[in-house]
Amino acid sequence: MSTAMNFSSKSFKPRPPDKGAFPLDHFGECSAFKERFMECLRESGYESGACRQRAMAYLECRMERQLMANEPLEKLGFKDLIDEKSEENQEKF
Repeated sequence: MSTAMNFSSKSFKPRPPDKGAFPLDHFGECSAFKERFMECLRESGYESGACRQRAMAYLECRMERQLMANEPLEKLGFKDLIDEKSEENQEKF
């Protein structure tokens, strides 16, 4: 029983989050994007799938203003929306 309570045998080593820490938006640079996303969530009964375009716009705003690390939107789960945009642009030409 004494071995189960012995915490000194293994030391806890904290590790940073996978995506790293990012600063809060203290100056409200992306608050309009956030509010549009939150409004969409309320209107859709908090169905996040209906608000993916707005979520993507919010994350793009944060990346553009160095409020989070730049990540390809495909890695953030928006590959299908990016593909739709590129198809729409090709249809216009």
